[in-house]
Amino acid sequence: MIEKIFGLQKAQTTLQREIAGGLTTFMTMAYIIFVQPAVLGAVGMDREAVMVATCLSSAFATFLMAFLANYPIALAPAMGHNFFFAYTVVLTLKYSWQQALGAIFISGVLFIVVSFVGLRERLVNTIPSTLKNGIAAGIGLLIAVVGLEWAGIVVYHPGTLVSMGKLSSPPVLLSLFGLTVMAILLALGMRSAILLGILATFIVGLMTDMVSYGGIIGPVPSIKPTFFKLDIMGALETGMLSIVFVFFFLALFDTVGTLIGVSQEAGLLQPDGTLPRARQALLSDAIGTVSGALLGTSTVTCYIESATGVSAGARTGLANIMTGLMFLLAIFFAPLVKMIGGGMKVGEGLVLYPIIAPALIIVGCFMLKNISQINWNDFGEAIPAFLTIILMPFTFSITEGISFGFISYTLLKTVQGKIKEVPLLVSGFAILFLIRYIFLSV
Repeated sequence: MIEKIFGLQKAQTTLQREIAGGLTTFMTMAYIIFVQPAVLGAVGMDREAVMVATCLSSAFATFLMAFLANYPIALAPAMGHNFFFAYTVVLTLKYSWQQALGAIFISGVLFIVVSFVGLRERLVNTIPSTLKNGIAAGIGLLIAVVGLEWAGIVVYHPGTLVSMGKLSSPPVLLSLFGLTVMAILLALGMRSAILLGILATFIVGLMTDMVSYGGIIGPVPSIKPTFFKLDIMGALETGMLSIVFVFFFLALFDTVGTLIGVSQEAGLLQPDGTLPRARQALLSDAIGTVSGALLGTSTVTCYIESATGVSAGARTGLANIMTGLMFLLAIFFAPLVKMIGGGMKVGEGLVLYPIIAPALIIVGCFMLKNISQINWNDFGEAIPAFLTIILMPFTFSITEGISFGFISYTLLKTVQGKIKEVPLLVSGFAILFLIRYIFLSV
């Protein structure tokens, strides 16, 4: 039965390799189980319900990828998308988290439509690589800034807006310990560096009484606080159309980029560079996003960490079955997730997350690698990329970074006499973003 469904012999793999690959993938992406409740919990969502929604949506989408596309590519709520959800849409723009879930649901439905008709790949190719790489790097910086704040390394200062925190504070020292452990493990080539760093920091927190022990295994928490709580009609408000676009836009090239990257590593691409069963793979991602919104979590997409499972031998969807089962098993570890993702009050109104924070800083480092792909010698390319990158962390908004990137790219290409290089999608949204700023300033 397994051979018939997954074709292990044709893929030149074995049951043992697939199991090992699936476990490896899970170990490298399991940090999202701890991070997601902390991020979405910042906007008032029930953390335990978010944890269950994260595990269920990840398992479901990962199983879909296994059976529809037969690829060893796991899915889970995307880093970056969750911060856009929490810190831009809800905390900055003041929409409710229910409306934000509604916007994700709508973008997911759009994904399904374009996946069925094969438009998704073509749409991704219309976005200039400069803007793609700039957006990825900008999101990375935004995540890193949040990590530095959650660690207490960077704090608010009335004169300069930000300043160095009190490094002698126990929670800050705990964060620095976790960051050091992760950095060393990564430098040594450890695939599960982030997860191991989180666990090591957690253990030290227990030993120093900064974390109160609350158990490891417990009953499955209720998902009722987030289940089907999305507000679709509220997401259809005029002001949220740009939000739906950004959710759609981010997932659009994130998924295709990850699919190509992991498939290349696994040798799944055809000689002409095409990916067999690409439509099924994209459909798995799209359905995963819709299911995640219904359950109560942010955009679900393919994880680049799947490449570690491929390196361990995974070649088929059977590896995804193992990864998905591990996500389902994680639901029973709610007390552990609560201890790791819980905040520490260190002052009036100030809460730090020293166990989770180092992971965010490291993820930010991962995402900055895209800067090397930008043509810094052409200012028509470099300036839009720079504005995109720098405005995201400084405005705490992914939308503002994308807006300035689109507007400046269109403007500079026009004055260079290269307006034909500007895709209609980019110039069209540049005009819409510009109109938005005009109305905001009135």
